[in-house]
Amino acid sequence: MLVGLISGLRSVIIDRWSPFNYKPLYSDQMGMPNRRAFPEAHATWVPPYDERRLAAYKLLTAYDKNQVAGLSAFIDGDDARDRREFGDPSMFVDTITSHVLGDEQTLTVPGAEQAGGDQSTPEAEIAERVQTLLREWADEELLPMRLLQTERKTVALGDGVYLLHWDADKQRVRIKTFDPGFYFPIVGEDDDGSDFPDRIHFAWELPEDKARRLPARLRRITYHLDWIRPQSVNGVDRTGRPVRATVLSEPSDDQAPQPVLGQGDTLDPQGAITRLYPWSERPSYKTVYLTDATWELGDLKGPVDVDTLPMDKAHFATNGQGEILDQLDLYQDFIPVIHVPNTVPEPGEHWGESSLAKVLQVFDELSGSDTDSSRASATTGSPILAISGKAINGQQQYTAGPGMVLTLGEGGSITSVETSGNLAELRNHVQDLKDRASTAARLPAVALGTADPAEFKSGYQMQLAFGPMDSLMSGMRLARDHADRLLPKFVQRLFQAGQHPDWVGLPVLPAKLMRGAYTPTDKAAVLEEVATARNAKLISLETAIRRLQEIGWPIEDAEEEIKRIDARSFEDARNLADALGNPEETAAFLGREAPEQPDPPAVILPAAGTETGQDDDAQTAADAGAAASGGNTA
Repeated sequence: MLVGLISGLRSVIIDRWSPFNYKPLYSDQMGMPNRRAFPEAHATWVPPYDERRLAAYKLLTAYDKNQVAGLSAFIDGDDARDRREFGDPSMFVDTITSHVLGDEQTLTVPGAEQAGGDQSTPEAEIAERVQTLLREWADEELLPMRLLQTERKTVALGDGVYLLHWDADKQRVRIKTFDPGFYFPIVGEDDDGSDFPDRIHFAWELPEDKARRLPARLRRITYHLDWIRPQSVNGVDRTGRPVRATVLSEPSDDQAPQPVLGQGDTLDPQGAITRLYPWSERPSYKTVYLTDATWELGDLKGPVDVDTLPMDKAHFATNGQGEILDQLDLYQDFIPVIHVPNTVPEPGEHWGESSLAKVLQVFDELSGSDTDSSRASATTGSPILAISGKAINGQQQYTAGPGMVLTLGEGGSITSVETSGNLAELRNHVQDLKDRASTAARLPAVALGTADPAEFKSGYQMQLAFGPMDSLMSGMRLARDHADRLLPKFVQRLFQAGQHPDWVGLPVLPAKLMRGAYTPTDKAAVLEEVATARNAKLISLETAIRRLQEIGWPIEDAEEEIKRIDARSFEDARNLADALGNPEETAAFLGREAPEQPDPPAVILPAAGTETGQDDDAQTAADAGAAASGGNTA
């Protein structure tokens, strides 16, 4: 975005990557990156609006890899290579990455925790089944490692990209991490950049391979969400180049050959092709087409970019099933690409911001101060000596070293230039710069691991120290919330599209990638809090167990843990028995079976009007009379 002119043609560009404008290497008088330092950004096939983005990615990677001096040499000459870089940007990236990931990552499905209990429902059993399958997939696909790869790119560069696809050979969904420099979404002028685009390219150059006699090439993988078209198969064009060709029906006397619809496709009354996907209740008019092609760089002439490459010069790849990847129908109505912004994008924007963007100038100052400190330490270790007076034996040069004794003439003296004070000041300045970087990046010393533990006398004090980072993590995790929901959703859909037997008949349920805690917890304080609330009957046992799980207690299954606790709660069982008077419910509470009670003998009453009954009545009346007369009987 052009916002003003300064001194003639010099422009001020304010966009997502404008924090790097202070470097002449990145932004020249026209606001464009240096061509010698960033040749990749100025490739003929790179769109003009992506040049600053690609150059910013390379600049940020140089900070992360301690290679800024090498880039600066293009502007400042070879002397720039003498600057020291001690890995402070990389430490910031690693720290933020670990915190935004949390101590663990778990795929969860709401309702799955209710399965297997007394209150279990069919819906809960299905949720538990889907959750189990998702977690098994995560283990097989090494999901935590993929997450770490993507998050480190996201934190350092501002953007990360996942690509998911169905692997027919392995019979499972695969997940791949792409460098955002290869990612080219096509966002139209009227489109909202925050929405997912309908066409996405992954493109990168392949260097010349002299051994295989291959020239320099450009590879592009395209996912395009478009209208459903008739069925296509492998074919060749007029030049013999492998392409996809539309399938036509057999001609008849009264009808010319017609395009053949794909399996399960139907025509609506307007003549459009529709398809019913397993995860949808309504027919869809859209599908995703995959194209994987390469071009020789020598064939790319004229005003072309990554979205307008000449298709007649393309050479299409083939997948493991022998299908030519020239607009191959994937039979899915969503692009399986997930873009992860590091921060919440501006309204209508697509890209995130690097966590290093606002502190790059501080890192430059740190590099300069570290370089000065390194030079000052050399003079401190080898002090500068000034000798005055008449020399003995005409000696003009002296070499000082440990244990060396210098003999001077009459009136001679030696003066040492003390530089240790300068070195101390430089080191203090370095510490001040590190504190400034931590403040600007909202990474307190306790998060970086440089704080003195003795400063915190309680967990509450430590929690207050984490305040700036709490707001940072809140915003960063909010920016990832949509991606954390899309990932398990796409996995379920792709398993159903691949018709995996374990997933057939299962619905696509809302699931989410849950990130663990990122701050240390005062477990003793939390335990005391939970115990006090539980004894006061202010929280349930379920809530208490869940709170202990959150702070890292080794409780794998809350329901099983509650059952084990109840099995030893004899006092509670006695109170339950007194309240209900039902031994079966009391035994169920303890997880045991109620003892069998012997049946009491049946009471048999004599029949009315019998002789035995009359004698009993007479005897009862006699006993009553004797009692009335004081017990004197004849």
